[in-house]
Parts: sequence; C-alpha cells; structure tokens
Amino acid sequence: MSFTSFILNILWLVFGGIWSGIGWLIAGLIMALTIIGLPWARASFNIAIYSFLPFGRKAVRRDMITGQEDFGTGPLGTIGNIIWLVVAGWWLALIHIVTAVLLAVTIIGLPFAWAHLKLAGLSLWPVGYIIVDNDYARQVETGSL
Repeated sequence: MSFTSFILNILWLVFGGIWSGIGWLIAGLIMALTIIGLPWARASFNIAIYSFLPFGRKAVRRDMITGQEDFGTGPLGTIGNIIWLVVAGWWLALIHIVTAVLLAVTIIGLPFAWAHLKLAGLSLWPVGYIIVDNDYARQVETGSL
C-alpha cells in the first residue's frame, strides 16, 4: 500500500469510514445468523473489509483469481446477486451514491466520494467478489501472475 493510500485510509476511518465498515459487519453477522443469508453474509464481510480500507484496494471476481468458477461466480451466484439487488442492493448503493454526491461538493471530499462510488457499485452486485490490493488486481487483469 502506498503512502497516499495509507493516509487516505486513515482519514477515511476518522471521518466516518469506520461506521460504514461496522454497518457492513453487523449486516453480515445478522445474515449469518439466519443461515439462509450465508451467501450474502460472505459478500457483506467482503464489503466490510473494503469499507474499512478502500484506498489501494479493488474488488475482483474470485474466478479471475482462482481461474475456475465457484458457487458465487457461477449461475447460483448470479441468482444470489439478483435477489440481493432486489432486496437490499439498490438502496445500499443509493446511500453510497447520495453520500458521494455530498462529499463531491468539496474538493477535499472528492477521493472519499470516489470510494463511496466504488462501494455503491459493489453494493449492487457483491456475490462472487474478493478484495485485493491494486497491484495484485493489476497483475490478475493483465495476466502477468
């Protein structure tokens, strides 16, 4: 992680990012307790990790990392994402988008607005993704691993 990402992550946590991560952790715990929500619990925990430290990291599909389809990246994952989108994803993404717009009003808030937009995208379709460092994601995307 670069020095800039480190500083931005610290500022993110101090100015509210910690609450976003805690919210996603609580949501994941509630889903895990329901048993039926386990696929979405894993997705919530991934978003929580991303919410705590969004700078210098990226969400990447798991099948791009492993080279093979799994439960979350196959047809069942698509069904899970559709259910998620209808039940919770759209309003969670909306919260992140509204927050991003409010932060983008100031120049200082632009990096944090961008982080919220990344979280909004992941909030819409989270099943089958994993959070990795930007450098690793770049290697995976270019096939240089």
